[in-house]
Amino acid sequence: MSLIPTWRVVPAQRGTVVAPDERLPWPQTAALGVQHVIAMFGATVLAPLLMGFNPNLAILMSGVGTLIFFVVVGGKVPSYLGSSFAFIGVVIAASGYAGQGANAHIGVALGGIVACGALVALIGLAVQAMGTKWIETLMPPVVTGAVVAVIGLNLAGIPIKNMAPTDFDKWMQAVTFVCVGLVAVRTSGMVQRLLILVGLIVASLIYAVLTNGMGLGKAIDLAGIAAAPWFGMPAFVAPVFDANAMLLIAPVAIILVAENLGHIKAVGAMTGRNLDASLGRAFIGDGLATMVSGAAGGTGVTTYAENIGVMAATKIYSTAMFVVAALIALLLGFSPKFGALIQAIPLAVMGGVSIVVFGLIAVAGAKIWVDNRVDFSKNTNLIVAAVTLVLGTGDYTLKFGGFALGGIGTATFGAILLHALLRKSD
Repeated sequence: MSLIPTWRVVPAQRGTVVAPDERLPWPQTAALGVQHVIAMFGATVLAPLLMGFNPNLAILMSGVGTLIFFVVVGGKVPSYLGSSFAFIGVVIAASGYAGQGANAHIGVALGGIVACGALVALIGLAVQAMGTKWIETLMPPVVTGAVVAVIGLNLAGIPIKNMAPTDFDKWMQAVTFVCVGLVAVRTSGMVQRLLILVGLIVASLIYAVLTNGMGLGKAIDLAGIAAAPWFGMPAFVAPVFDANAMLLIAPVAIILVAENLGHIKAVGAMTGRNLDASLGRAFIGDGLATMVSGAAGGTGVTTYAENIGVMAATKIYSTAMFVVAALIALLLGFSPKFGALIQAIPLAVMGGVSIVVFGLIAVAGAKIWVDNRVDFSKNTNLIVAAVTLVLGTGDYTLKFGGFALGGIGTATFGAILLHALLRKSD
């Protein structure tokens, strides 16, 4: 079998759903790849900054990780792998990072990230050996829909609380999601397909007029773009394998498995295809990608909710555009100037786009309930959905020694365990 699948080319017509094994003509596919890079960029850069990692290296390794995932799943699962926020707390704890500048003990954290990736890959091998029938029992539509919705709802606080420090920024977030909405319903053809990217560009231009032109807010600073070189090698860092750090960071594998599981279920629901057969390979792909990233000095990686939102909005699920996105990420990783260009996008504009994307993820979860006719007159379904949504949205966190299982993890495993406990009594 070829490592690169053959995609069936479909015309770029309004409303056309493009399946994972299909693609639009290459120019449109390339544009969609850029849109997915934009969607993942903010979070993929923010996570390493919070841990004291090199953001350019994180971008580079996200591209490498996405290509590894693509090959392992045989090009059947549309996904982008970006920096995982699940590592932030344990990496800071393991490395003693003070919160500013480069992480002086990054090597210790990298050893733990590699160990975590290995554990995820081992879980994937176990799934490959045991089969996937048990997944349907553990995760029926009521559980799957709740988990997918929680992925979007749990992230809602990021743009609302952290990406609008001033009243002007809050208004610009509103301008941004209105721009995206107008593009979504008032345009057609390829412009409509690129609603996130086009909306972001329009909102950025409006922001520039209001700030750089009229002085109403923090102006867009282009000095970083001018100063950055076109080409530069990122600073690679070798991991240090410390037992304590490995024991602290490796359990994050539970969260990565939960995120991958939610991603597979969400994409399967949106495409109308059962992708459970790819679950084991998806876990292996994410595990290997995390190991390679950690070995080079990058962050742990995971399937990205932001890109699920873009697929939900465009109805284009072609894996070809993720190959393009990964190659663009590689270029960005070796080009500080391109990285500076993307980072120049105003925080408020990125926040407005995030509101749209995270909301689309939450709605995708509700769509699973609708499509599968989940009966909420049954108390089991009602309680499982209700508790899961609040656990995830409220970021309910459970601590086990130095390890903390955050909202998405507690909601995912809570939904599975609660359904298993209640289903026979309903």
